[in-house]
Amino acid sequence: MARAGLKEKLRAAGVENPDLELRILLRDLGGFDDTAILLGRIPDPLPAVILNAIDQRLAGKPLSRILGYREFYGRRFYLNDATLDPRADSETLIDAALQWAKENPYRTLRILDLGTGTGCLLLTLLAEIENATGVGVDLSVDAVSMAQKNARTLKLKSRAAFQTGNWFEGITESFDMIISNPPYIRSDVIPDLESNVKNHDPILALDGGMSGLEAYKILLSNLKNHLVKDGASFFEIGFDQAEDMHRLVEKYDMKLVRIYPDLGGHPRVVKIRYGDK
Repeated sequence: MARAGLKEKLRAAGVENPDLELRILLRDLGGFDDTAILLGRIPDPLPAVILNAIDQRLAGKPLSRILGYREFYGRRFYLNDATLDPRADSETLIDAALQWAKENPYRTLRILDLGTGTGCLLLTLLAEIENATGVGVDLSVDAVSMAQKNARTLKLKSRAAFQTGNWFEGITESFDMIISNPPYIRSDVIPDLESNVKNHDPILALDGGMSGLEAYKILLSNLKNHLVKDGASFFEIGFDQAEDMHRLVEKYDMKLVRIYPDLGGHPRVVKIRYGDK
């Protein structure tokens, strides 16, 4: 089928920018350069690998899952079925953490990333903060393997360690910064999520229990044991969880210092400390 017809099929399937997505597929999977794509020097019919990818896209599979990577904070992160697909909203956490790091310079900043997935949060911070080092923990062996691959690809292997564990399991030291994008969607909401999320992101990374807050209870109950007294934690939250987090943080005798909005203006990241209440 001609490119024009494929674009119309993608548009009809709800793809917002079919022209862009088709160009990306031609470049990344078909090996065509930008000049060939712009001048229309593409064979008809298209290579089977492109047609197969389009069939997957028409079936609702996200482009990032077809390509096997997602751009995050200007860098490419590879993903697999065990990892959450990095999203732009999570860049809010990066901006918040970098601001704090700039205001609180450490000789060597130590960062702990819980539920690391692709490692995009930890590795982005390490790339942005000179001499910072960190540890990423994930319950999934396959997720840890992917985070290690991303560390090698970004040439950050010497400053990043990844290990399999359940939250703080196996962690014995304290850190200057603790970050996490934990599962925070209520269990009863999961069936109502968009199909590209519930059918392709791992449920383990989405389901926050009946309250959506179960992971935060574990994080907050252990925070003082692993966060240095003048350190800070940054956690991503759901758009409607700000008030719940206020109450939960107080319960664990911590302090919610600030809430950061995402690009859509929704509460997205909380900054938590202790020792200065």
